Amino acid sequence: MEKADIFISGGGLAGLIAAIAFGRAGFSVICADPIPPVISRNEDNSDLRTTAFLQPSKAFLDNIGLWSVLEHHAMPLDVMRIIDAGGPETTPEPRQIKDFKASDISEQPFGWNVPNWLSRREISQALEAEPRVQFLPGVASTKLFTRDQEAKISLSNGTQVKARLVLGADGRSSEIRNQAGISVSTTRFGQKALAFAVTHPIPHQNVSTEIHRSGGPFTLVPLPDYQGQPSSAVVWMETGPNALALSNMPTEAFEAEMSARSCNHLGPLRLVTRRSLWPIISQLANRLSGQRVALIAEAAHVVPPIGAQGLNMSLGDIDALLTLAKAEPARLGDAEMLDRYHRQRIGDLRLRVAGVSLLNSASQAQAQALRDARALGLNALHSPAPLRKAMMRLGLQTGAAYST
Repeated sequence: MEKADIFISGGGLAGLIAAIAFGRAGFSVICADPIPPVISRNEDNSDLRTTAFLQPSKAFLDNIGLWSVLEHHAMPLDVMRIIDAGGPETTPEPRQIKDFKASDISEQPFGWNVPNWLSRREISQALEAEPRVQFLPGVASTKLFTRDQEAKISLSNGTQVKARLVLGADGRSSEIRNQAGISVSTTRFGQKALAFAVTHPIPHQNVSTEIHRSGGPFTLVPLPDYQGQPSSAVVWMETGPNALALSNMPTEAFEAEMSARSCNHLGPLRLVTRRSLWPIISQLANRLSGQRVALIAEAAHVVPPIGAQGLNMSLGDIDALLTLAKAEPARLGDAEMLDRYHRQRIGDLRLRVAGVSLLNSASQAQAQALRDARALGLNALHSPAPLRKAMMRLGLQTGAAYST
């Protein structure tokens, strides 16, 4: 029987960051994940999505000493550009282009973009030097038993662990959440997202661009140059059947299709990675805690990839738990601490999940009248300078989406 202050089920980015954060705060940690981290872009299971770490997330990573391992790989996002291409033309053409500039409200960028596979590589390497953290790659959590004073976790390698607090960081189908008896509310959009990287002849100039037509946004997020060419990460959201067809399309035909969908905003796009496919849902746990259990990241909440929400929300979860744990270490994992965590986070998460779901529904609009209404909304949000700046400040504080 092994013992630790905290057991973390899940070694994705959120789980690894939580392990380092709590380990550096003086807690003993065991973290297990059934799949070893994939830390190369060209591996079959690599996560080709990127994360735009917003200002609060960068500050948190700075506080726990992790930003230094990411900053040299991070691409600053100085402008959020929204393009509405929802006109009646057969070929998508921009009819409104609105820029939201970080310099209007801050001396810093909106955020800093890092590929997820690269973040996992750097954070995994940092984890190896943590004396209070034991990481068990290739090991699954199979059974959870809790009582008032502690939790017991059975692992797939035959080990049992006793811990004062269990963090469920094991994804949208969380086994820890299921075994804790916590239900979820899920919304399905009939969408999938393609994630991949491209090069293009026109430099991105640190501008993150969302192009709206129907089916979902086509988003270009700045990356460092690749093989001497400007490069961007792409998330292309479409209806499920369309996304599947796109994922199976021959490369040359796919490049022509994605260049047209991007309105050739950065010139012809060239595919430089494989295409990965992700189902799009919104999901929120009806409670964020149970007996000796706290849910974080996608075990607690899932949102469509709009407005840099996902991992930024997860870091907010970790920050809230870490603050509570450091304030009263003796209460780690007890009912009062976990009730406070739930109360502190649930209201904000409900608003974010609902807001991003609404934005995603607007981005899916097929009917011309709805697409016209979306364009009017974008114009109304951008035109009055005080409203535009207020919305951007809100975004910096909470990670709220910038699109309409």
